[in-house]
Amino acid sequence: MPGKSEAVTRRAEGRSGESGESGEGSSFVLSRGVVMLFAVACGAAVANVYFSQPLLVTMGHDLGMSPAVVGSVVTLTHVGYGLGLFFLVPLGDVADRRRLIVAQLLLLVMALAVVAAARTAAILLVGMAATGLLAVVTQTLVAFAASLAPPAGRGRVVGLVTSGVVIGILLARTASGLMADLAGWRSVYLASASLTALLALVLYRVLPRHSDAPPTTLRYGQLLRSTITLFAREQLLRLRALFGLLVFAAFSTLWSSVALPLSEAPHFLPHSAIGALGLIGVAGALAATAAGRLNDRGLSRRTTGIALTLLAVSWLPLAFTRSSLWALVVGVILLDLAVQAVHVTNQTLIYALHPDAGSRLIGGYMVFYSIGSATGAIAATSLYTVAGWGAVCALGATFSCLGLVLWAFTRHGTPDPAAEVTSRSET
Repeated sequence: MPGKSEAVTRRAEGRSGESGESGEGSSFVLSRGVVMLFAVACGAAVANVYFSQPLLVTMGHDLGMSPAVVGSVVTLTHVGYGLGLFFLVPLGDVADRRRLIVAQLLLLVMALAVVAAARTAAILLVGMAATGLLAVVTQTLVAFAASLAPPAGRGRVVGLVTSGVVIGILLARTASGLMADLAGWRSVYLASASLTALLALVLYRVLPRHSDAPPTTLRYGQLLRSTITLFAREQLLRLRALFGLLVFAAFSTLWSSVALPLSEAPHFLPHSAIGALGLIGVAGALAATAAGRLNDRGLSRRTTGIALTLLAVSWLPLAFTRSSLWALVVGVILLDLAVQAVHVTNQTLIYALHPDAGSRLIGGYMVFYSIGSATGAIAATSLYTVAGWGAVCALGATFSCLGLVLWAFTRHGTPDPAAEVTSRSET
């Protein structure tokens, strides 16, 4: 039998559906086609954060940028994304999400156009920072999809939409590398701007207008402070944010450094072959959907434990990357399956705490995701330089085992969030 905390999704969401907290879902039928549209839009938006990684050398040569300035392209993009998570995503709880999404997508089109047209390093950096800031529309889309979903199927919907995010992240580098080889690095951002504009038009026509339910009456400053208050009050949110930080630190440890051993002896793989590795990682999208269904069945705690175990185990085959590409393939599949299963479980559970604060919850949680990603990337690349691939695998295994230990010590002691929701509603 699943434990109390495992049943939070079914019971807490059941109450939210009955009380009308998720008002948008009551007057709009969320078809599979619309869910897939959400997934495509999420993937297209988040890909903009990662397009630049295989293009840095080409950008630097084109604009006469020093190595230090070239490196800041990725840094500024992620800084912009982190700021957007805290300052923009919470607006989804007080504004018409349809208009907010379309507005952010149109502003993202402008930022991408600035990047594509940049003739100086300064303009490029400004454009990349703005691109990262506005790419957080991905999280607004996730929260909107969750609010439109029927309570009993919310985990499945979050899983499907998150699969789009996974595919966007993993294929961004491959797609940008291929397009840059064919038509130059600027074509990548021109194509993305065109796709983003098309998605803005389609979403404007398809998504429902704001529901009749009264929006949260908070001023902007109060809205931001309430995000911090939610973390102070909700133990489950803090726990799931820590899980997110650790699993994405492990994820980033692999993907930020795996190109280094593959480009050296004995493999000497070209950039196109290394980029194609992302195609293997798309298997993680399968976990996103499966994990969502397991959450709908009340198996969140068990799903988390199994996924974290797989994450720790994945570093065993990954350690043999230098001697076997098949070992790398097995490790990549295990790691991506595990990370996305935990990620979907996290988002499904925390949204169920306060459906009326879904954007703040998901935005705040994703800040920890960003911290974990940055930590893993910086630590892995630095460690590889001084200690090699074995040390990088040990680092990734450490992040993974910390997550598993955290789960083992908290799986029985976490309060029942559903009971807390009941207590709050009664008062």
